[in-house]
Amino acid sequence: MDHHKLAERFSALTTAHIADACLRARVPVRCAPAAVGPVTPGDRLCGRVLPARHAGSVDVFLEAFQQAESGEVLVVDNGGRMDEACVGDLVVLEAAAAGLSGVVIWGLHRDTADIRAIGLPVFSLGAISTGPLRLDPLPQDALRAATVGELTVTAAELALGDDDGVLFVPADRAEDLLTLAEGIRDTERRQAERIRAGVSLREQVRFADYLARRRQTPALTFREHLRAIGGAIEE
Repeated sequence: MDHHKLAERFSALTTAHIADACLRARVPVRCAPAAVGPVTPGDRLCGRVLPARHAGSVDVFLEAFQQAESGEVLVVDNGGRMDEACVGDLVVLEAAAAGLSGVVIWGLHRDTADIRAIGLPVFSLGAISTGPLRLDPLPQDALRAATVGELTVTAAELALGDDDGVLFVPADRAEDLLTLAEGIRDTERRQAERIRAGVSLREQVRFADYLARRRQTPALTFREHLRAIGGAIEE
């Protein structure tokens, strides 16, 4: 799926919808740790992962930009370090000029005000004043894979981000997951409209029926009940 189409469809969805679609499709749900969030609340990003392992110098990012394609998301692995920033305003400006759609940092950023003014979505663990404090040898796979929390992500995945965080999904499953997510969104919207109109969620999901059935079959789960009646509040 090309980036324009991906961005258009994701603009009407949330990462929560996509995560629920992953559950339904039995695709592993791969979330960045909860502490990774947008520098500017409300920012969203989506695009193919462009991985880069930071070793203390900006050169790895410049090399990544040399091979970047429009719409990709730079995913920076700085080992989750909380003692130094690895991305500042110049890297974000260069990313925007290279046509990238955003930056995800497993680590910290700096130049917060300038990054907000640039407008390219940046997600990180937070900000600190100091730049890199060391220079290590660059790993051989520095441009092939990035670690984010316990995840290792590659160009085979898409990065999707909003105020709920960052989610990584297989690029080759994007069409299926977006379609499932759109169905989940539509069902949840109808449920929300009915709650506002005075029909409680318990009524909609026939919760009294579930409790009665569970008395007869104690092993019955609420999720099984929801599947039986076409509910979608959990997946």
